[in-house]
Amino acid sequence: MQSMNEAKMGRSWLTEAKQDINQWSASMPKNADNQLIDWQWVASLDLEHGIGAAQSQDIDLIAVLDAADTALLPTPEITDSMQDSALSAQQLHNLLKKDLTVRDRLESIIAQCNTAFMTDFDRLIASYRLPRALAYANRRLCDEIAMLRRIGVAMGLWTIAEERRERVTVPVLQPVAGAGNRVNLDDIQDRTSQIVNGRAERRAAEREQKRASDYAMSRANLSGVTSPGGSRVFDYGDRDSTGTGAVGSFGSFESSADSAETAQARRLADYKKSDWRDAYLPGRDLDTVMGIDIETTGTDPARVYIIDAGFEFMNMISPRPAGEPSGYCYEQGYYEAGDAYGQARLSFGVPAQNARLGNPLILDLTGIDVRDRAGTDFRLFDEWPEAQVGLLQRLEQQPYVAHNARFEHSFFMLNVAGYAESYRAGNITIIDTLPMSRRWDEGSIPDDEHPYGNNTLDAYAKRQGALDASQSERHLGLEDAHIMLVAMKHHLGALHAEGRGPWSAAGRPGNGGKRCGKRW
Repeated sequence: MQSMNEAKMGRSWLTEAKQDINQWSASMPKNADNQLIDWQWVASLDLEHGIGAAQSQDIDLIAVLDAADTALLPTPEITDSMQDSALSAQQLHNLLKKDLTVRDRLESIIAQCNTAFMTDFDRLIASYRLPRALAYANRRLCDEIAMLRRIGVAMGLWTIAEERRERVTVPVLQPVAGAGNRVNLDDIQDRTSQIVNGRAERRAAEREQKRASDYAMSRANLSGVTSPGGSRVFDYGDRDSTGTGAVGSFGSFESSADSAETAQARRLADYKKSDWRDAYLPGRDLDTVMGIDIETTGTDPARVYIIDAGFEFMNMISPRPAGEPSGYCYEQGYYEAGDAYGQARLSFGVPAQNARLGNPLILDLTGIDVRDRAGTDFRLFDEWPEAQVGLLQRLEQQPYVAHNARFEHSFFMLNVAGYAESYRAGNITIIDTLPMSRRWDEGSIPDDEHPYGNNTLDAYAKRQGALDASQSERHLGLEDAHIMLVAMKHHLGALHAEGRGPWSAAGRPGNGGKRCGKRW
């Protein structure tokens, strides 16, 4: 219903979303960096028409970039229109600085919205419309930032190098010899790595503080009481997890270097420990599922676009429905539909600025050239309410399966109207084949080449006979969804025959999977 209302409103829903600010401000006073949120500032943002500095000044950045590129030609023909499209170095610097400041403020709010919404047990926040609107505006802001950076390259002000800094890769502006001091690069560098890594360090410190507090309480008040299963209360691994007995008399590890065998045993023991991923494992009675895979222009759902989606259905226990059409042809001619049915492939577009920049990485990975995706033939997913309605209806009908499902889930939260509300209400069940690979596939165990285990979809599908060893994962939505479901069905069949996985003593009945429980 929410998405259909948005379809009637066009883009005006972005302005209407600001009506929800009072709900959010009452439940979420601080952002992801523990800073007070200025909700009046949020209300001042023009989410419908654009929040970029250049956009607010009606500067056509595509024309500016075209003019800057033309000026680099050996014999440029400078016209009055090109002169009008020029930006000074200081103008470019100021626009970029403003945009980066806005993005840092906005993304710190978006990053906190999921936690606030899912822990709003009193249901003070009725809708996730506002975070989706903020993410919509932020994507276009990121396009503007990327355009401004590219213009600076064309003007000879800087070059751009992609650098990995702990958890994220960021673009770093580097001075060009001879450019002098035309712009100060220090205050227009990307701060994403400092922000993201800083948050992670704070979370780690909070977890360690809680661990120490819980353990101290158990020692002081419980005197080493054990649980019925024999494990110590609040045991966070102070004992040797390998079972080799390499623990000193006071519970500390021996100081001598571990042998390679001991190190591998410890790594394997840690790898097999139960963790949060287990919530996504299937149950023994799982039958009809919808497999889905999306391709995007990057990894951050608040910054990038969904450009391809594919889904299909498969029954894990019952026969394939007799009335469903057969003989579906995938892009890969050697894929056989088998038990799959209801296949669908959807292609989406990107805004003009995003298309103008291109995306060589995604082109190489998927074969999709975003430079061809700005025309009327390709609608943007976050501007296509009817497509969102259709997808949500399918996601609610049965469990949906994805490989590393948190990726799809995070994009659906910020792109699909009604998804967050439906998930919070317990109407959506998510199953992930990545923890299936990690927990139940012995071929995934860590080794020197894969110290964290080999759990890519490509590796999992090959081990489960869904992809020939001579072929590779296609990185297109429908094709990847297909090999994932085939691998899952093969894997569940083998586990059933061996009495492992869902059919082990610790297995779960029913569908299993991750589902938000109702807590009111």
